Amino acid sequence: MAMDDAQDVKLTQRILIVDDQPRNLRLLEKMLWGHTYEVQTVLTGAKALQVAQRWQPDLILLDVMMPEMDGYTLCQRLKADARTARIPVIFLSALTEAPDKLKGFNAGGVDYITKPFKLQEVLARVETHLALQTLQRQVEAANDRLASQVSELAQMNEELRVRNEELDAFAHTVAHDLKNPLGLISGYTELLSVDADILSATDIRFYTDSIMRGVQKMHTIINNLLLLASARRMDVQPQPMAMAEVVASALERLSHEIEQQQATLSLPETWPTALGLAPWIEEVWANYISNALKYGGHPDEGIPPHVELGYTLLEEEAAILGEVCFNPKSQIPNPASKICFWVKDNGAGLTPAEQVRLFTPFVRLDQARIKGHGLGLSIVRRIIERLDGEVGVVSELGRGSIFYFTLPRA
Repeated sequence: MAMDDAQDVKLTQRILIVDDQPRNLRLLEKMLWGHTYEVQTVLTGAKALQVAQRWQPDLILLDVMMPEMDGYTLCQRLKADARTARIPVIFLSALTEAPDKLKGFNAGGVDYITKPFKLQEVLARVETHLALQTLQRQVEAANDRLASQVSELAQMNEELRVRNEELDAFAHTVAHDLKNPLGLISGYTELLSVDADILSATDIRFYTDSIMRGVQKMHTIINNLLLLASARRMDVQPQPMAMAEVVASALERLSHEIEQQQATLSLPETWPTALGLAPWIEEVWANYISNALKYGGHPDEGIPPHVELGYTLLEEEAAILGEVCFNPKSQIPNPASKICFWVKDNGAGLTPAEQVRLFTPFVRLDQARIKGHGLGLSIVRRIIERLDGEVGVVSELGRGSIFYFTLPRA
């Protein structure tokens, strides 16, 4: 058959016969006639290389004694080529001495058929090695499937391990974070119940305000848990956001805390448009600003928090805020397509060890002034990564901190 007529999908097994004697080719082709084989015959080693590479036979019957390129050399070249290295080669030869056969095996052959050819021997050896080739391919395919399944199982086990660790840390964090406001609510409620007749209006107002703050705290924790879960499951369709409105909503949520801390804020006059989900990004801003309020300033010296919000277009090679040098272009992939938003505080700063732990799920800093719960930065990281962005912090002790996140430009 013509090689150009060979189909991409092999319906039958293919045999390539290489011999410089046309009579031998006709004889072998006749012996294989009537069986379910596609047979291709060539007269030279050079032609055999081309056909083997293109046609990909299942078996090669190869004459040893040929001009220009003998069978041993051709077999070595076939085995040296990744495209043909796995095709079994049976040598054809009138040479019957052991050294000749050994030379064929050393060249990469799998068997030897001696001349003159005997029909039953040719068919038996061809069928045996084709069956072995089929079996080998089946085993390799099974091994590939098994390796893929093992890899998938290992990945699933790792994901399960991480989720179990996260669930364990999550349970401890939630229990701890809900315990404080719940204890506060319980205590003040008991005081109101027992001492209601003797309490002044001012005391009652203080207790009820404290209870409301505790309820709000628990409400925030629960909302953050729901947001954390949705950030894992939800299909994300980012949209252009009016960042000024998103920031304004976050600041409105924190208005009581800003007033309580006597904090000052600095904001840019305009904001660029980025791609994201406004409710998620509002939560990111709220977490970053809340942390800046908690850790900003120097209370022992009577210095209140000063919180500065801003952004940097990442194609501009510029440092943010002077002394705290931050060049996001050196840290973030594809900077030209991203915007870096940031929040800077004037607090005590963070050690390198603390910075490493910041965005780890459910980890809180070992600082006396921490008032929040351990979900915030874990939520920030998960949200921003789902939106094709990055999170990070730049901080030095005594120089404050810059918390940043990036989003794709609209």
